[in-house]
Amino acid sequence: MPGLTSASGLIGLLDEPDQRLKCYALQNLDKLVDQFWAEIADSVSKITHLMKPTITDEFGCDREVLYEDDQFSERNLAALVASKVYYHLGEYDESMMFALGAGDLFDITAKSEYVETMISKCIDKYIVINSHNDSLSSPTEPPNVDDPSFAIPNTKKDAQPGVPQKADPRLQDIVERMFRKCYETEDYRPAIGIAIEARRLDVVEEGINLASRRSRDKKGKEKGGEEEKDGGVELMEYVLEISMKVVQEIGLREKLLRLLVNLFLSQGSPDYFSISKCVIHLNDTSLAAKILQELVQKEDTKSLLVAYQIAFDLDSSATQEFLQKVANDLPGPEVDESDALSTAATAGGDTMVTDSTEDDENTRLLGGNASSAESISGKTGKYYRSIRQILRGTKSIEIALEFLFRNNHTDMSILNKIKDSLEARNSIFHTAVTFSNAFMNAGTTSDGFFRANLEWLSKAVNWSKFTATAALGVIHRGNLSQGLKLLEPYLPQEGVSTGSPYSQGGSLYALGLIYANHGTDVLDFLRKQFKGTADEMVQHGGALGLGVAGMATGSQGIYDELKTVLWSDSAIAGEAVGLAMGLVMLGTGSSASLEDMIQYAHDTQHEKIIRGLAIGMALIMFGKQEAADDLINTLLDDPDPTLRYGGIMTIAMAYCGTGSNKAIRQLLHVAVSDVNDDVRRVSVMSLGFILFRKPNAVPRMVELLSESYNPHVRYGASLALGISCAGTGLDEAIDLLEPMIKDPTDFVRQGALISMAMILVQQNDQMNPKVASLRKTFEGMVGEKHEDAMAKFGAALALGIIDAGGRNVTIGLQTQTGSLNLPAIVGMAVFTQYWYWFPLTHFLSLSFMPTGLIGLDDELSVPDFKFWSNTRPSLFDYPPKVEESAEKAPEKIATAVLSTTVKARQRAKRSEKEKAAKEAAAKGEDAMETDHTVSTPVTPGPIAEGDDKMDLEDDSAERKEGDGEGEKREEGEKKKRTEKEKVGYELGNMSRVLPEQLKYISFIGDGRYEPVKKPTGGILLLLDRTPCEPVRLMELKARKATVPTATSPGHTVGSVNDGPGTGGAAAAVNVLNAEDDEGDEDAPLPEDFEYITDGETEEEL
Repeated sequence: MPGLTSASGLIGLLDEPDQRLKCYALQNLDKLVDQFWAEIADSVSKITHLMKPTITDEFGCDREVLYEDDQFSERNLAALVASKVYYHLGEYDESMMFALGAGDLFDITAKSEYVETMISKCIDKYIVINSHNDSLSSPTEPPNVDDPSFAIPNTKKDAQPGVPQKADPRLQDIVERMFRKCYETEDYRPAIGIAIEARRLDVVEEGINLASRRSRDKKGKEKGGEEEKDGGVELMEYVLEISMKVVQEIGLREKLLRLLVNLFLSQGSPDYFSISKCVIHLNDTSLAAKILQELVQKEDTKSLLVAYQIAFDLDSSATQEFLQKVANDLPGPEVDESDALSTAATAGGDTMVTDSTEDDENTRLLGGNASSAESISGKTGKYYRSIRQILRGTKSIEIALEFLFRNNHTDMSILNKIKDSLEARNSIFHTAVTFSNAFMNAGTTSDGFFRANLEWLSKAVNWSKFTATAALGVIHRGNLSQGLKLLEPYLPQEGVSTGSPYSQGGSLYALGLIYANHGTDVLDFLRKQFKGTADEMVQHGGALGLGVAGMATGSQGIYDELKTVLWSDSAIAGEAVGLAMGLVMLGTGSSASLEDMIQYAHDTQHEKIIRGLAIGMALIMFGKQEAADDLINTLLDDPDPTLRYGGIMTIAMAYCGTGSNKAIRQLLHVAVSDVNDDVRRVSVMSLGFILFRKPNAVPRMVELLSESYNPHVRYGASLALGISCAGTGLDEAIDLLEPMIKDPTDFVRQGALISMAMILVQQNDQMNPKVASLRKTFEGMVGEKHEDAMAKFGAALALGIIDAGGRNVTIGLQTQTGSLNLPAIVGMAVFTQYWYWFPLTHFLSLSFMPTGLIGLDDELSVPDFKFWSNTRPSLFDYPPKVEESAEKAPEKIATAVLSTTVKARQRAKRSEKEKAAKEAAAKGEDAMETDHTVSTPVTPGPIAEGDDKMDLEDDSAERKEGDGEGEKREEGEKKKRTEKEKVGYELGNMSRVLPEQLKYISFIGDGRYEPVKKPTGGILLLLDRTPCEPVRLMELKARKATVPTATSPGHTVGSVNDGPGTGGAAAAVNVLNAEDDEGDEDAPLPEDFEYITDGETEEEL
């Protein structure tokens, strides 16, 4: 209708009795509604009179009218027009209701904003209904209030608690039509995403099967083309990624993972690596053992390598309890290799049990058990023993130790500068140097700094001595074969009361750190030492050692022994015991343990014990998400701020890595509302734990908080950035932290320095141009005399963290395969408690993850081979070492010379020449030239003086020009080197490969070895293409490095055989074991003071 300016005529036709006129009016109004909706809205009641009342009944709306004329044939059209009117009015719920009444006239294929909005509202409604019904079938899982659709205004009968809802058939029909449309156009992902939110797993399965079937059909038709990846497998990987990173409800995630496991196993060649990821999250040990057994029974090399690779992946992601159950479910002897390693460790053997001698060693140690191993075929039994060795973690630890030992690039000059800059008599500075040394050499077994600085070490007293001894555990972490031998001189001895209790407690803590998360071999020893002492310091170290070594074992026996000491109400021991109880019961959600800990936290008066219990309770609820909500609410409502602090940590641990909107809202609310600074600080800091899988979102979230008036909030914002962005080198995070390094509050500067180092770990100038200047900032703050002690402490820690593990580790809260890195998260969480107790700083070493690519063959040996990195060598190279001569010598200033001095010098020279001429004439020599020279004296005047000054200026100018030219030459040479660098170079096995470098790594096409999966860093199993040829293996240097002890005969501390970086533990025994001098005589009292007044004499007194 061209030229139409009003719809009043058509609206008037709706009052006509003739149905044909009404239909004509509705047909034209449907076309014109987008233009004249405001005018039509005034008469929308006329349109609704033409519709059925059943629409209202389905949604529970109390409306009077609708459907008075049962004979009207275009009721659906009337509903469609009414829907569009309400859409333009912004009443989307009413618009959706009438769109459902339109039936097939509502075309979901139409490309318009109205259709897209209505489909979106229908889907949201459908998701809300299905989520509500699903929550009733899973009582532990409340409705997903994080979803934006949950906030849609509901009708009176909608979302009644405890009452299941029935979706309107027409609503379900629209959603089903949308699914069919997506599948017909092969646009699977949007449909599968909606189906997951709507809990329609049948639709997810249908889409995956349909994609697989179509991919097979295409391959059958295009036999000559390139082989493409199966569409169904791609969709399964997509669903797996969504399940791990997006889905927040535990119940829904488990259903999805169960579905994926079945779908993967139904494939012709299952993706066992994806199945292993599902198995870890499902905590299904029997399925994991079944998969490993199935692969071993195939008896081909590739399947065996896949089994080994899955075992390594399980070891990096699962708990000790999980791995032990998997090992027990495998056929064959259950305790073979473990006893061998335990015996070797406790006997202090110099070398680890190698693969070549493993069978003989087991036979010797196990006696009758060895015959049971032969019940399975010889080869198969060997394979299962190797898998058990991997699951116990001994193999991966041995390989990681070798990698760190071989590639150690610690710059000791930095450490020496820190030591020289900080006064050792100040305990906080001494402790800071200890932490820097421990972090820089973490896992490298290089403890030579202690040996070279015994005088500095002797200044450690009390808890500084405890911390220094525990540092040996960080440096030798993973040295399972020699851990007990190394610490033997420090450990408590039965019947011997001498020695410092601080070093004895620190040695038990160190032993736990060496066997962190793999403490099967030392738990009995630690329990014995813990129960056999009444000294608080030894109990403190023993509890920490038990907690670290027995992490996530769920051992009720260890828990009961810890609880017994807790009841003694010792503040020193109780803090460590509360923390250890949480570490042992990590992630179990044990209600009985929580009841005990809450009860005692209310009974005791010691704040240290309450804090330890609060952190322990948070660790128990690790990963429990909604199941932890009751405990969280209980703790947050407690009047004690320390328990509220624990409630916040419980949120951080329960929702760690989930990105939960509910958890984030709760943390932000507490951060701005709680009256206690500690609680506010930890609330902001905990955002880092929730969002570390989305590091780019954190700087934007904490930007305003980093400018808060409250320094505790600013500190929390800095650590949130450090935790979430660790190892990323994220520019946005660095930009926020740079001004915080200059914050007026000392502890804010401390937090900013530590976080900056965590973000820049393993970054060089090529990756981030700010690295060099920030390193200088750290060093400058350590050496600045007027800097506050807390900021200096943070700068010293920063220098240790940024070069951690010999510059071969990063901080990773998730594994290379994308699973949560449980020890790393726990280590980071406990490290943040250094605010209250410095020795807990050592826990940060649990977050260090070696960044190497280590290839193993089917014998679990390390072959010598090359692979290719398609980058410039300098891009991911180690940072340059600090030059010793970097400090510039003071420039010499030209001495000012007076004119009288110049004249005096010239007179002296002239007189000497005259004297020499006279002597020559007396001897009869010809002195004509000399006389001629003397007869022309030079009288210095203003010009000569000026010339002398000009010479000095010229010399200085030449020096400046020379310096400038030298700098330009150096810059030019650097540019030339960069230009000359070729893209692409070879790397050998056990080389450092950064996470950002992995995408550039490839294996040489005609090389001997090929990986069984895409390189993800860490340990990678290799398939030998030419197994008949002899294999060239790499020499394992760490096995040859023996640990000298102070009691070994004939050993001299500091001998050449020890090597430059070893022997520190043995050399420091006498220093650290020395008892602190507490019996020195007091200084003599001063004599009585006598005051003589004027007029008095001493005789009168």
